[in-house]
Amino acid sequence: MRIGIAQINPTVGDLHGNRDQILSAYRKLVDEGAELVVFPELAITGFPPRDLLQKQRFGADSEGVLLEIAAATGQVPALVGTLEQNPSRQGRAFFNAAALCQQGEIKQLCRKCLLPAYDGFDEDRYFEAARAPSVVTIAGHRIGITIGEDIWDLPPAARQSRYHFDPVSALAGAKIDLMINLSASPWHVGKSQLRDSVLRATAKKLRCDVVYVNAVGGNDELVFDGQSLVMTKHGIVTDCLPAFVECASVVDVLENLNPTTPAPSRAPGTDENQIADVFTALTLGLRDYARKSGFPRCLVALNGGLNSAVVAAIAAAALGPTNVRGVSLPSAIFSPHSRDDATDLARRLGIEFDPLSIETAVAAAESALASAFRRTERDLTAENLPACTCDSLMMALSNKFSALLLSTGNKSETAVGCHTLYGDTCGGLAVISDLFKTQVFALARWINRDLEVIPWPTINKRPSAELSSGQTDEDKLPAADVLDAILRDYAEAGLSIHDLVSRAGVEINVNEMGRKVDLNGSKRRQSASGLKITPLAFGVGRPIPFVQRYLS
Repeated sequence: MRIGIAQINPTVGDLHGNRDQILSAYRKLVDEGAELVVFPELAITGFPPRDLLQKQRFGADSEGVLLEIAAATGQVPALVGTLEQNPSRQGRAFFNAAALCQQGEIKQLCRKCLLPAYDGFDEDRYFEAARAPSVVTIAGHRIGITIGEDIWDLPPAARQSRYHFDPVSALAGAKIDLMINLSASPWHVGKSQLRDSVLRATAKKLRCDVVYVNAVGGNDELVFDGQSLVMTKHGIVTDCLPAFVECASVVDVLENLNPTTPAPSRAPGTDENQIADVFTALTLGLRDYARKSGFPRCLVALNGGLNSAVVAAIAAAALGPTNVRGVSLPSAIFSPHSRDDATDLARRLGIEFDPLSIETAVAAAESALASAFRRTERDLTAENLPACTCDSLMMALSNKFSALLLSTGNKSETAVGCHTLYGDTCGGLAVISDLFKTQVFALARWINRDLEVIPWPTINKRPSAELSSGQTDEDKLPAADVLDAILRDYAEAGLSIHDLVSRAGVEINVNEMGRKVDLNGSKRRQSASGLKITPLAFGVGRPIPFVQRYLS
């Protein structure tokens, strides 16, 4: 059987634009000999639609577009991810569904069984769960249909089952010839290997081949990697579509393919491959965020530091150098080497560069506050004035030139609050906010793997926010590798302070860093949203209460 996999890049809420993508891919794949064309989960609405589902006409408008798609289908069926309005007066208003369309009609609707409500997913808020997965018959083959999470309650994806029902086990007793999973599965580091393991366990449990169709592209903080694939019942990948790019391809299944011949395109998960994927994911996420939000260009404040240099390099790759504007805003304590590094970076990237002095503006702010601050010691408040002044000017440039302002804080800094609220937290998108400091260093070195793009002095110098003369980050924080190890264990793995002290043996660092993580939740909430590239990002992925006193 020849199946057309349509790995498309939908935009949330762009019903007619998504319709056009779907029909274009359908026609192409039919022309190439597909006997069935499959699209990702919620391809019509884009994923995730979130509270668009609360709008009164959204459901009806989505179903209207589905009818248009169905009307355009011929003898070759299309399986399209869509909304289905719940016909019952009980339960949630919608089902997350797959519509089998053929010869101008909707032949069958297949509903999603498992609705994730963890790590930022909130499908149980909107959708009603199906009681069982569906089976469709196409060209004489019995095909089990699952959607997204339906296959993700198996080890190794879940240490403990989150649900009381297993759709894969239900299909195992249905004597199916093939299983198709329509997915909108966000990418994170290590996701490709985890996904392969889940699909392998599914194929072996069902004792049939599996076709996995994933969305690609960026929507809000999520980045979807595609990598749609065919896996035999023996757990061998025989076809795999490329990562992070749209693709429409016809694959052969149910043809007694040689189970010992894997697809040649799947690279092993080496460190270098992982960091290359991080760069590609961030580039795609930024490009789609800007394009889908209507920003033709972006702004980056260049201070000669590593964070801003990496963000500028990603921006140049995402939007093209001519659409990136770097702005240097030196204050009285801005070091000469930082000024030189920022200038050199802009030249190497080929981006526009404007140095704008803020000394007069900072002096004016200090003068205005002088009487209110009398009889007080100079402290962090005064040190943060340059950062707040910088971002006021950057936001003015953003508004004036309709350019997306990119904030540049990394995960380590935002975790412990080493960023200035209403200063360097400002912006429309935080590009590297889900990268620990050590990952930012690794990414910078990878960017320079063939050619010095980021000046090596920027990478090699001791990191500093330059809030005061001679300051470095390690004046108040542990070394990057030590800090990141603490943060991974405390913020991501959920280990207790007691466990970390027993492991690390550095009680003051562990206690202090853990307390900083919890105290700065409100500060992170008020920062720009960031691109998610780890299993657990700050924000929706870690909703710890701001006002709380549990530290253990």
